[in-house]
Amino acid sequence: MRLAIDIDSTLHPYWDQLAEIAKRRYGVDLPYDEQATWAIDGLTPEQLKVIVEETHRADHVLAAEPYPGAVEAITRWHERGHFIHITSHRTTDAHPHTAEWLERINLPHDDLYCSSDKISRCVELQIDVLIDDSPDNLRRAAQVGITAATLEHPWNRDLPGVISAPDWPTLAHRLEPHLK
Repeated sequence: MRLAIDIDSTLHPYWDQLAEIAKRRYGVDLPYDEQATWAIDGLTPEQLKVIVEETHRADHVLAAEPYPGAVEAITRWHERGHFIHITSHRTTDAHPHTAEWLERINLPHDDLYCSSDKISRCVELQIDVLIDDSPDNLRRAAQVGITAATLEHPWNRDLPGVISAPDWPTLAHRLEPHLK
């Protein structure tokens, strides 16, 4: 099988970084539990872009801690011969320190892709399963026949046809029937 796995809010907690920068830069609180969509009313699109760019700087990327069980599940899949494609909406400028972070956390992977169009790349690579947090990416993946899976967040709970779980060990268990 061929798996594509997102990074922010999928391999590591991301919202805490985003919220801390929003508070520091703009005085805006972003309570995680209240974030039903990625549309953030308290910030302009330009402000959100600045915050996201800061979260993708080397210091933030390299400081991230993976979710418990993420590296272990992906390592097992890779050892079983599954192709692991790591994908992110990060810019290509973030590629070197993203690759360094993956090496630091000992995450085996066959490909790393930083670009805004994940689904086209997944189709190109003939990906079977996409693990992502974005409702848009999950819906688009399902539309092109890719099994969609996610860690549950306030903005992506209860998406029809998406395999979801509250944590990585549970997600890995729920994906097992799809990884034959």
